[in-house]
Amino acid sequence: MTTDIHALAGAYVLDAVDDVERAAFERHLADCPTCTLEVAELREATARLADPTWSVPPPGLRTDVLARVRRTPQERPGRAGRDGSAAARRWRRRLAAAAAAVVLAGGAGAATWVAQEQRVRDARTEAGAARDETARIRAVLTAPDAVVRTSAAPTGGRVTVVASATRDEGVALLAGLAAPAPGRAYQLWLIQGGSVASAGVLPAGRGEATVLIGGVRGKGLLGVTEEPAGGSARPSTAPLVALGLTA
Repeated sequence: MTTDIHALAGAYVLDAVDDVERAAFERHLADCPTCTLEVAELREATARLADPTWSVPPPGLRTDVLARVRRTPQERPGRAGRDGSAAARRWRRRLAAAAAAVVLAGGAGAATWVAQEQRVRDARTEAGAARDETARIRAVLTAPDAVVRTSAAPTGGRVTVVASATRDEGVALLAGLAAPAPGRAYQLWLIQGGSVASAGVLPAGRGEATVLIGGVRGKGLLGVTEEPAGGSARPSTAPLVALGLTA
């Protein structure tokens, strides 16, 4: 065993000691307030940095972790250190491993924070996009030139479209349509004469949705067909419904 029991603080916190060393260090802790404080600080640091629920990093994360490693008492030069004995080499390896583990704990905490921070940013982006879409839908529904058309689908349910030429947008509401066959999905189309352009594809199996549609100005009809999941380049079936977009 090393002649300086203070050097066990880092290894003890990280459970890198054997039973004999643990018992000796715990007896030492009862009479050493310095090591008691060191153990408490290291436990707090490693627990905080490895906590998967930790979402906000403390200021100076890297500096804090490295400072705690530097403050961990290292093996002082002595007879064992000078003569390069197996015991001395063993303790140097153990203390190096303990320090590395503390740094890795900090890295894990930082990685957790980065991942959680990315999720927060993604959620904020999605929320912002949802608010923008809701505002655009409201603007279409309240537009002075809004045209409203509705039709029952032959398989059940209804399709309603509200279109505003001044805003060049429309809102399609599909309600209560029968679920399409497995591997199939409803697709919306803007139709003008022989020109057809996709206006959106519902998730496979879905029979209800509210869809914001752009580019309605100058288009005559909104059609709904059943297509392979993911949609088609052009309609492959006759429209279930076709609704006029102009007054």
